[in-house]
Amino acid sequence: MGDFLRFETMITPILIQIIFWIAVIVSVILGILSIVNGGENSVAIGLAFIILGPIVARIYAEILIVIFRINDHLRHIQHNTERV
Repeated sequence: MGDFLRFETMITPILIQIIFWIAVIVSVILGILSIVNGGENSVAIGLAFIILGPIVARIYAEILIVIFRINDHLRHIQHNTERV
């Protein structure tokens, strides 16, 4: 609990994963709604939402998580160099 209060433990990576899954669900729902509503290019647009939406959300989430992993590795390096 002390690490959490001193901001040593990050909760944002967990939130990023939750937001990723919400984005996947929303993109699939939007894709299905686009296909069902009909129209000139609705099937192509709907499939694009279903396929590309989760891919774009995953790439964005991975970029954000990499930033936090860099921070974790820098903390480990700092901790290891303080012992020497």
